[in-house]
Amino acid sequence: MKRTLPLFLIAGSVLLAGCDQKNASAPAPVATVDKADAVAVVNGQYIPKTALEELEKEIAQRSHGQTFPKEKLVDELIQRELLIQDATAKKLDQSPEFISRLADARKALLSQSELQKFIAEHPVTDAEIKAEYDSKVAAEKGTEYKARHILVKTEAEAKAIIAELDKGGDFSKIANKKSLDGKEAQNGGDLGWFLAAQMVAPFSDAVAALEDGKYTKTPVQTQFGFHVILREQSRPQTPPPLDAVKEQLAPYLQRQKIENMLKELRSTAKVDVLIPLTDEKPKAAAEEPATIESVQPADTAPAAENAAPAEAAKK
Repeated sequence: MKRTLPLFLIAGSVLLAGCDQKNASAPAPVATVDKADAVAVVNGQYIPKTALEELEKEIAQRSHGQTFPKEKLVDELIQRELLIQDATAKKLDQSPEFISRLADARKALLSQSELQKFIAEHPVTDAEIKAEYDSKVAAEKGTEYKARHILVKTEAEAKAIIAELDKGGDFSKIANKKSLDGKEAQNGGDLGWFLAAQMVAPFSDAVAALEDGKYTKTPVQTQFGFHVILREQSRPQTPPPLDAVKEQLAPYLQRQKIENMLKELRSTAKVDVLIPLTDEKPKAAAEEPATIESVQPADTAPAAENAAPAEAAKK
């Protein structure tokens, strides 16, 4: 099956020629192209082979390796050239809107070029990645826990379960029968391995206070209900290997370098912000007295605490 090539949809906008000229309204200088270095000629204007190469690269990047027949690519370049010549004949390149957009494009290209040059001259080294790993990842100390839990609605139900466990009841079987916590109710309440920080505070505090192989002797209340918790095992937190996080650390360190460079530029520049940076509240809203219904307690719980313990443990 032949691929169709929608005009201007296979790649980005036409490369902007002459963006670095001092006078944006002046016509762009036309580069001399020999016939031997061209892929087509349109009304005497040669289209260079380099334009075809750039179009092929652009398509490969945007379509994840997808290719198009060369005849379609050349046809796309010809159609672009026809539009450019027609627009130039109509003096669209001299319109205020075009000149303004060309100036904006020039600024965007210059800023991108500066960042690309900086990144090329200040690459993230393996030594920097290793140092970041040692200080931020490998240095983290903590304990991981493996636990099970049974979640019920009332404290009375939780106390009854604890009494049943005291008599030798099987924790997994009771969890499968009585726990309300979704799929954990089908696998004996097993939560797998998790860090305390992944659980809501009352739950994590109770797990940390237990010994391996012990269960809570009093119900643990959270916003989800009442829990009976069995801590099965614990172990020192094992950091991921360097190779597993290297691809995450490199972009982070690169962003840090860029941020530091921008801070340095800002510190040596004279900058005056001429507009207010905060939106003023409408006067009527500002003067409206507060009511009991409008005053709500602030929710300061961590994001992880908004998920059910079983789900949070697996994040």
